[in-house]
Amino acid sequence: MNNLVADSETSLRLLAFLLVFATLALAELYLPRRQLSVARSRRWFANIGLSLFNTALVRVLIPLAGVAGAIWAEEQHWGLFNVWQLPAWLSVLLFLLLFDLTIYLQHRLFHWQPILWRMHRMHHTDPDYDLTTGNRFHPGSILLSALIKFALVLALGPSPLAVVLAEVLLNVTSMFNHSNIRLPSAVDRALRLVLVTPDMHRVHHSVEEREYSNNFGFNFPWWDRLFGTYLAQPHAGHEKMAIGIRGFPPAASTSIAQLLVQPLKNPHQK
Repeated sequence: MNNLVADSETSLRLLAFLLVFATLALAELYLPRRQLSVARSRRWFANIGLSLFNTALVRVLIPLAGVAGAIWAEEQHWGLFNVWQLPAWLSVLLFLLLFDLTIYLQHRLFHWQPILWRMHRMHHTDPDYDLTTGNRFHPGSILLSALIKFALVLALGPSPLAVVLAEVLLNVTSMFNHSNIRLPSAVDRALRLVLVTPDMHRVHHSVEEREYSNNFGFNFPWWDRLFGTYLAQPHAGHEKMAIGIRGFPPAASTSIAQLLVQPLKNPHQK
């Protein structure tokens, strides 16, 4: 079973990515929440290009990330779930919850620690907000995130299937909650009880610090409510709220070369 999961991991993740990407891209065309301010082609080239580069970088530098790490932990008999025997469904469910909580705490850490914020800030300097924003991260923050996930896998010893599900869910929900789609208000209110919605997470991309210091969740909305970081709506409303980081104009935020060195710059540097 483990070998089957390992062999099909890349295919499963790619298939899920392509299906969700295509669905959300069409939804953004026909049900946009906001008007985009920068040509989609400029932003998508940078955002998707960074995502492809980051994926290759993690594969090369941290080969035990993801499913390989889970298989290795099982072989070494490391991790809570390899010692404390639980029903398979329960261990998968617990890992999904603890994985998401870890991502929430990591996200808050990246905002709190100045050096980490400089890397993570690149995610926020996107001048618009759509599904590709969910894949726009600096390689430094992606590598650190991969190490944190690897440490979690070693500590918990989840099954390879649980790791695949967690990674696919994170990728899919990241595209969904960053998408520029308009959901009926009743649907949004109901959905954000169990899942982070685009309107909920968009608040986190406001230029206003009191707004981007809230709504850190990626998959599940409960952590924000539990830890007091939930903000229902932006002050200016979703159509009028400004997105990005002050001092980083679109010209400096849609070039891969400039994005890679952006952590070295102060907001008002050229």
